[in-house]
Amino acid sequence: MQNKPAPSFDLADQNGQKHSLTDYAGKWVVLYVYPRDNTPGCTKEACSFRDERDVIAKEGNATVIGVSKDSVASHKKFAEKHHLNFTLLSDPKHELIEALGAWKPKKFMGREMMGTHRNTYIIDPKGVIAKEYLGVNPVTHAQQIIDDLKSLQAK
Repeated sequence: MQNKPAPSFDLADQNGQKHSLTDYAGKWVVLYVYPRDNTPGCTKEACSFRDERDVIAKEGNATVIGVSKDSVASHKKFAEKHHLNFTLLSDPKHELIEALGAWKPKKFMGREMMGTHRNTYIIDPKGVIAKEYLGVNPVTHAQQIIDDLKSLQAK
């Protein structure tokens, strides 16, 4: 996906407000895909982005957006419970998740099934995926994003 145009989307956030890629034209976007609200790894990742959101906005000049197949209502509860300060998009048909290549086979308890992989994409102001991260560490990932945003913007 890197160096290719980011897939367009038109999805509702945790408040029911629609967002599309064109809303972010001219801006850097950190679009992170996660499996499920209120699971241990996803909560750690969301809280890490929450804690670093201001640094990402100030030093990285970027907006953080999370996306999963969970419902708007689930996202609202998740955001309120953990005081999340960024947009969570609901992709129940996993169309954006699939377009990003993050919907793939997963193994769970010896069974293989289709599911969401924990991936992140930095989208540049022209709507191109500048950097792709596959299977990220939810605890250390936000700092990695900050460092890479600075490097990408220096180019």
